[in-house]
Amino acid sequence: MEKFPVISLEKVNGEERKTILEQIKDACENWGFFELVNHGIPHELLDTVERMTKEHYRKCMEQRFKELVASKGLDAVQAEVNDMDWESTFHLRHLPASNISELPDLDDEYRKVMKEFAQKLEKLAEEVLDLLCENLGLEKGYLKKAFYGSKGPNFGTKVSNYPPCPKPDLIKGLRAHTDAGGIILLFQDDKVSGLQLLKDGQWIDVPPMRHSIVINLGDQLEVITNGKYKSVLHRVIAQTDGTRMSIASFYNPGSDAVIYPAPNLVEKEAEEKNQVYPKFVFEDYMKLYTTVKFQAKEPRFEAMKEVEAAVKL
Repeated sequence: MEKFPVISLEKVNGEERKTILEQIKDACENWGFFELVNHGIPHELLDTVERMTKEHYRKCMEQRFKELVASKGLDAVQAEVNDMDWESTFHLRHLPASNISELPDLDDEYRKVMKEFAQKLEKLAEEVLDLLCENLGLEKGYLKKAFYGSKGPNFGTKVSNYPPCPKPDLIKGLRAHTDAGGIILLFQDDKVSGLQLLKDGQWIDVPPMRHSIVINLGDQLEVITNGKYKSVLHRVIAQTDGTRMSIASFYNPGSDAVIYPAPNLVEKEAEEKNQVYPKFVFEDYMKLYTTVKFQAKEPRFEAMKEVEAAVKL
């Protein structure tokens, strides 16, 4: 079986740049996912984020999750559950404006650490987007600009815990979906696995690895590259023992950003065959996505084409 791509950024500004760019290009074209090591985010910061996230879950969320499970009878289900996920989550917003100070239950030290972590991830996201630009033959900063809109990108974090599940064959940690946005940066548990992606009809584990950041591509990058890079279906399998931590940060277009295929990436043949992805306002895509997240992405793109034909953006 092919090996999941793990890429070190250590010498990306030195003599190994060409090799690293080649590895990223291959991962984007064939996987839609890759795992970064030596990415520049200090290990001590990652350790602190992990420790505090797990403490926060135990202190503020674990009991709530148990009560929810009991109230819905999820621990005794006999048939497959298709309308819920076995996860405990909360959301942080960083850009265009942060909500970290408004969230209840977070102690000040945790707020401070998550703010610092978000700043480092934002920088890494923009660095990775520029590496993608280089591989795609787009000018430096093209993708950041494409996401910018009038107020800059939307950037937020979903903090999840996947507790032990008595019936992992009947209820998913998180049902299969592609991500709607731009580029996703995931800091995940290095001991408890569960994240899988679909490749060539097979579900493949994304290996837990200490201090790594997993990158995956969202639907908007598929549109901008006109399908050269694709967003990939992924899911979380609940485990019978161990709680899996997952901190996924989404670097997405601004709400009013107009998304469309980069003209340089639309080949003549695609144009002639009308195989060009749609042009739309990101917020309109998100409104549709939230109602059909766990369904195939292709009808979403088709629906946006119909909107485009009607309004001619």
